[in-house]
Amino acid sequence: MNVKLKRLKTFFESICIISYTASLFKREDTIIKKTNYPPSDQTVKISSESAKQFATQVVTWYHHQGRKHLPWQQNKTPYSVWVSEIMLQQTQVTTVIGYYERFMASFPTISSLANADEDKVLHHWTGLGYYARARNLHKAAKLIDSEYNGVFPEKIDQVIALPGIGRSTAGAILSLALNQHHPILDGNVKRVLARNYLVEGYNGLAKFDKALWQLSECLTPTTDTGFYTQAMMDLGATVCTRSKPTCELCPVKTSCLALASSQQAEFPQKKPKKKTPEKSTIMVIPRITTEKGDRVLMEKRPPLWDLGWFMVFS
Repeated sequence: MNVKLKRLKTFFESICIISYTASLFKREDTIIKKTNYPPSDQTVKISSESAKQFATQVVTWYHHQGRKHLPWQQNKTPYSVWVSEIMLQQTQVTTVIGYYERFMASFPTISSLANADEDKVLHHWTGLGYYARARNLHKAAKLIDSEYNGVFPEKIDQVIALPGIGRSTAGAILSLALNQHHPILDGNVKRVLARNYLVEGYNGLAKFDKALWQLSECLTPTTDTGFYTQAMMDLGATVCTRSKPTCELCPVKTSCLALASSQQAEFPQKKPKKKTPEKSTIMVIPRITTEKGDRVLMEKRPPLWDLGWFMVFS
């Protein structure tokens, strides 16, 4: 049997139980059997020792290889981490750096952001795209300024209630800035977990997200949570990349089921394409014959919505 697969035998023991609907490689002594998709409900058991080992390997890798010199990692506050996390959504780190520095120079505090004109806030966002992020950032700053006296809230439910902040972003802010124990599940973390445990499904599929949340909850350590959170994001961004992952540099390669079965490129799975429907219709075009030849009967109608003028058949 493959040596890598033998090493995995001790990885799935019973203490921390994660039940989810997803396809994993089911361990039955020395046999690894892949279920058909969509799979039935399964229970994966991960010992606390194995979870601790996973976290330790990831954090140790971060201390040696992780990114530590980004501007939002210096003198961290919940506000600075919040701004960086929102900017980093759907945007590369190299692009964000300059925008972040200019934004924080103009709005150094939550109150200064709350009191700024929306146009000024959007001006600082020009070029980043997804402008709803900036509007929500501004709205949230106003709420924090009025309801929390300009101090970023430190309870997870209060943070999630702010505009533009979901569970993962809230967890990232509080764990990175305050070392609170909260799991996260951004795109990079999803990729690492889906490959390591061969979780079938795609982003946006409820069963897939539920399975990964349960894994993230089990694996996130109660100590050094901030380091672990940053490490998982860095691991997905720099090693376990979407294409051409550098598996030889991965700190958890010995427990990765995708690597052991050479399926890195298949996980996470792509969303199935919907079949394009085929429709047919019959159009009758009124036409008359005149001395000048055939003419089509059409008339100009007044503007509709923002379409300008258009023509219809009479």
